[in-house]
Amino acid sequence: MQNQVVSRRTGQSVADWLSLAAAPTFAFMALLTAVPGGGPLDMLCAAAPGASPFTGMVLMYLLMSAFHLGPWLRLISSRRTQRRNRAYWA
Repeated sequence: MQNQVVSRRTGQSVADWLSLAAAPTFAFMALLTAVPGGGPLDMLCAAAPGASPFTGMVLMYLLMSAFHLGPWLRLISSRRTQRRNRAYWA
């Protein structure tokens, strides 16, 4: 019984840390996609005159990064709550 509780906690903490990796990964992918000079596909995608670098894949990666900010916001909120509680009881 105790092994199940330990493995569940370990699995939950791994999932928590993995969920924190999504937003920075997508932000980094958006940055790499937005930088010109990546190769032949850049010429194909940016062939339209006046094409903005914030269209297509860059926009998708930025949106995915924004959608995956939830775990970061929960982490920041919990840290603020802990700090506030320590200040209150000190």
